Amino acid sequence: MSIIEQAAKRLEQLRGAGVEVPWQDGVRPTAPSTRSPSAAPLGAVSGSPSQKLAAPVSSRQVHLDLNKLAQSNLLVPNHASFALERDFRVIKQRLLANAVGPSRIPRGNLILVTSALPAEGKTFCSINLALSMAAEIDKTVLLVDADVAQPALPTRLGIEPSEGLLDILSNPEIQLPDVMVRTNIPKLALLQSGAPRTNSAELLASGEMSRLLDEVADRYADRLVVIDAPPLLATIDARILARLAGQVVMVVQAGRTRQDEVKEAFAMVEKCSVVMSVLNRRPAKLGLYRGGYGY
Repeated sequence: MSIIEQAAKRLEQLRGAGVEVPWQDGVRPTAPSTRSPSAAPLGAVSGSPSQKLAAPVSSRQVHLDLNKLAQSNLLVPNHASFALERDFRVIKQRLLANAVGPSRIPRGNLILVTSALPAEGKTFCSINLALSMAAEIDKTVLLVDADVAQPALPTRLGIEPSEGLLDILSNPEIQLPDVMVRTNIPKLALLQSGAPRTNSAELLASGEMSRLLDEVADRYADRLVVIDAPPLLATIDARILARLAGQVVMVVQAGRTRQDEVKEAFAMVEKCSVVMSVLNRRPAKLGLYRGGYGY
């Protein structure tokens, strides 16, 4: 029995004896997953579709300035633009249909957001998609900064860079709860990119990366994972990550990205189960969402 299991069992014994033992921030510990790699498809959600389990407890928390985020047109609670909220709700519902319920697909709750080129708005869309999903009643969201060469989450969210994804992959002593950061937005947690490394592509392509995504996606039935990935035409990292995700959202900036660049980027992810396109910076009257499947 692991130390975590022993601690959880001891807490249950104390509570059963009438000793008041508060759970940290309302999060209850759960037993580690015992699912063997061959027991179910990689993207299968263990247990009943309606089962809701707590996310692992992180000892770290950051405070997001909601007013500043709202000024940056991000979908913070009670500050969101109606039109933007509507557009991301449309995108979200398509993705949720593939992530949960009877029509869910393998690893459908692993959602990769990328673009053909830099500066097309993928981080903007990643954050807003995560915020929109965190507003769901029965879902928790982990927003992962996997653009390890040009991490943008700290700047966009106004937080300090910290340990994260690459640190987990390169140091077996670092576990997800050690670097996962809770926020003051309910049900939203962050995993930053971590300290830069020259072998980042090899780390992202490693078996440890696949096992980590298994953990964050499969172990908790209520979790959605939004991955802010690098641009496809700028680095090989996004192509590596796309093979691990169940769904890909391709952000294309209207009036900027050339058609041949868009086609080349879509060709790189054509083997993914679901690929959805989002046309960013369209005329307001047309909305944000413009996409579907089979690209």
